[in-house]
Amino acid sequence: MSEPRIDYVELPSATAHELTRAFYAKAFGWAFTDYGPDYAATTDGSVDVGLNGQPEDALSAPLPVIRVDDLQAAFNAVAKAGGTIAKAIFSFPGGRRFHFIDPGGNELAVWQAD
Repeated sequence: MSEPRIDYVELPSATAHELTRAFYAKAFGWAFTDYGPDYAATTDGSVDVGLNGQPEDALSAPLPVIRVDDLQAAFNAVAKAGGTIAKAIFSFPGGRRFHFIDPGGNELAVWQAD
């Protein structure tokens, strides 16, 4: 079992999705994989970056995402520790995740791969 760690950061890019993608490709040589018309992500680093171009789903701030082996156990642990669940567990291409708010007001997500 691996140690839970941040392995993904999702950036909001709804207002300029293609420009944001082109910027990171040009500035850092990052290659992106498309997951639908409004979402792209790097998939080759120890910490990958997702670009969320969906206005209804994108947050106004970057979203750190923690990878775990047991999503339900992590959900229970976050709730028991006093985190506020912002989005219940849901599926997406490649896995499932949930969002929570920590006591400092920061929103993070926790995910488990399929």
